Amino acid sequence: MTALTEGAVLGADGLRRCAWGESTDDYRAYHDTEWGRPVHGDDALFERVCLEAFQSGLSWLTILRRREGFRAAFAGFGIAEVAEFGEADVERLLADTGIIRNRAKIQAAIANARVARDLDGGLDALIWQFAAAPDRPAPRTMGEVPAVTPESTALAKALKKEGFRFVGPTTAYALMQACGLVDDHLADCHVRTARPV
Repeated sequence: MTALTEGAVLGADGLRRCAWGESTDDYRAYHDTEWGRPVHGDDALFERVCLEAFQSGLSWLTILRRREGFRAAFAGFGIAEVAEFGEADVERLLADTGIIRNRAKIQAAIANARVARDLDGGLDALIWQFAAAPDRPAPRTMGEVPAVTPESTALAKALKKEGFRFVGPTTAYALMQACGLVDDHLADCHVRTARPV
């Protein structure tokens, strides 16, 4: 069997996890305490939008291990603060070894903050309207977890319509998974089975 056709894997601590969540200590902590849990608040969701955009083309582990550096560099992902960043901030960020130094992604984060600041109703309301149905069947294997869904395609389209950058359907689905708009923990994963029904 491959990881795509197996259910959750048994960890050394006796808990079953989605296979990726058992691959490193960083992933284990993220999987067990954060991934798939509902995230609300405009600034909190803005952070996730930015981090998912920076992850594009890279491993999520690369972003996860630099998360505190990103938070320091981007003023804790406060939308109001990042929206005021100018060219000097772009140059500062390009020199910051604690983040991914990609000019297009840095400029997108600043532009996205300006869009988020000016959204009618806020970023939380915009994103959460695309949450998947709560009774969606739990995936039994990683092969059953999609990369894109109709909801993520619609979310990406809505974000782009508002002016957001680096928000394609795959990135939007990763955001939905990370922020609890969809629960893709496997059916026999301890995180899913520990939740009240």
